[in-house]
Amino acid sequence: MKIDLSGSSALVTGATAGIGRATALALAELGARVVVHGRDPERGADTVARIAAVGGRARFVTADLSDADAVRGLAADAGEVDILVNNAAVFQFTTTPDTDTATFDLHVEVNLRAPFLLVQALVPAMVRRGRGAVVNVSSGAATVPGPGGGIYGGTKAALELLTKSWAAEFGPHGVRVNAVAAGPTRTEGTAAFGAGFEEVGRFTALGRLAEPEEIAAAITFLASPAAGYVNGAVLQAIGGMPATGG
Repeated sequence: MKIDLSGSSALVTGATAGIGRATALALAELGARVVVHGRDPERGADTVARIAAVGGRARFVTADLSDADAVRGLAADAGEVDILVNNAAVFQFTTTPDTDTATFDLHVEVNLRAPFLLVQALVPAMVRRGRGAVVNVSSGAATVPGPGGGIYGGTKAALELLTKSWAAEFGPHGVRVNAVAAGPTRTEGTAAFGAGFEEVGRFTALGRLAEPEEIAAAITFLASPAAGYVNGAVLQAIGGMPATGG
């Protein structure tokens, strides 16, 4: 099935690197006009240029997703969109005793409150038009606990529950809401963990890290008409669980 998103518009948060940038590029290549969100204007301009180079259309908008008013401003600037991809997230791994209030609040503000506010602001227009798609980017950490990942995984687990709640709330009005649970992915953000992060990929059934484009392909599928009867799903793009037991 050939996917054609011509005439549609999309907002992708955290679209200046990694999974977000790959998703913005994939949507643009299929014909969507993309609003590229990020914090760094230089990286934003680079993403817009990459999209233009493949014949796509995009513009960059910056906003601090830890600021509720800035998130609402982002929604207003984006205008009516047909596709919303809540990709931006923060991940700082600390033990519970070492997690300070600022770190806790930042995870909740960016990973959970920002998607909620964007859905709150943008989905009503989708409902009025009787069509639209929201894809929330979750993580394998939502279901599989990792060292120091409690608050990160907790916010992603909450986002997955919101995904199912929104699917039930907006599905009757033609708006589909799904999520992609991304496994360990090679991005600029995870590069900060050093060479040891490569070992994380070896614990998947595929035995390797994901590339951003592989996760973007799953997101794009859920955002497209090809997934027209998929609603409330959490697509596990985690490379599979290895066999265990004796």
